[in-house]
Amino acid sequence: MNSFGRIFRVEILGESHGPAVGALVDGCPPGIPFSEADLEADLRRRRPGAAGTTERVEADQTELLSGIYEGKTTGAPILILIRNADTRSRDYEAFKRVPRPGHADFTSRIKYSRFSDPRGSGHFSGRVTAGLVAAGALAKLVLAGVSFSTRLLEAGGRSDVEAAAAEAKAAGDSIGGLVELRVSGLRAGLGEPFFDAAESLIAHAVFAVPGVRGVEFGDGFAAARMRGTEHNDPFVDRSGRTSKNGAGGMNGGITNGNELVARIAVKPASTVSAPQRTLDFESGEEVVLAAGGRHDACIALRALVVLEAACAVALADMKLAARATEAL
Repeated sequence: MNSFGRIFRVEILGESHGPAVGALVDGCPPGIPFSEADLEADLRRRRPGAAGTTERVEADQTELLSGIYEGKTTGAPILILIRNADTRSRDYEAFKRVPRPGHADFTSRIKYSRFSDPRGSGHFSGRVTAGLVAAGALAKLVLAGVSFSTRLLEAGGRSDVEAAAAEAKAAGDSIGGLVELRVSGLRAGLGEPFFDAAESLIAHAVFAVPGVRGVEFGDGFAAARMRGTEHNDPFVDRSGRTSKNGAGGMNGGITNGNELVARIAVKPASTVSAPQRTLDFESGEEVVLAAGGRHDACIALRALVVLEAACAVALADMKLAARATEAL
């Protein structure tokens, strides 16, 4: 549904043009210093401003409505609310009749019997990821000593990301991107064999981010063309450090203490102002759709911190779950 995690459990809530978006976090350990200020840096990274991002600007002022006492977590559920203000719902009226190609307009109406909120894409909007970023900021505090870094390797198949995004925006089109995510300082021993493998849980959380089309760890798909002697990671000391990192920091579904390395493919945004031939579901006739409104030409630009947050949530949950299998 709308929640993830076994112990550090995150539920995201809200709609793009509703009163607010946010997250409810249960299972956070007590005694962690936490305030609205701890959310600001990551939420700022998610905001638009770079070339190719939307003109919609939200202040993203957060409210901590529960689970905090005298500046520290209490162990009770933490409700983080982020109010919406800069909305223009009229831009989405046409999509009730003409669902956007590649978007959830059609599938959401089928699943929810036409009761889903269509304004600004409702609960399917990238706006809802603000709550995930907030939950991720808290997860990073649970993961004390662990550091995250993300970068956009390319957009639209080009390393000159800014130019590629600007050209797509000028053409009324959109482009995808390839994101690299690295996590260092992670201890060995997190994750379980098979279904709750570290890769499985991270991929599960990352695929919840709108627009993600693929995830690979370490050598990834290139491993299919390698020999074992090329892909294997020889050990260099008793801590488990290896001379290379073809596995991306995990073996057998369990973190091995080396840097976690993942690459994530993000698709082009579905909403484009360039004309596309598609179907009017009321008339049953083919029409030309040229979407108006304010949209990102490259959603990967603002997805960096969102993907980081999703990974942090998964790792925080693994860290807390690991306590159950540690020797007494």
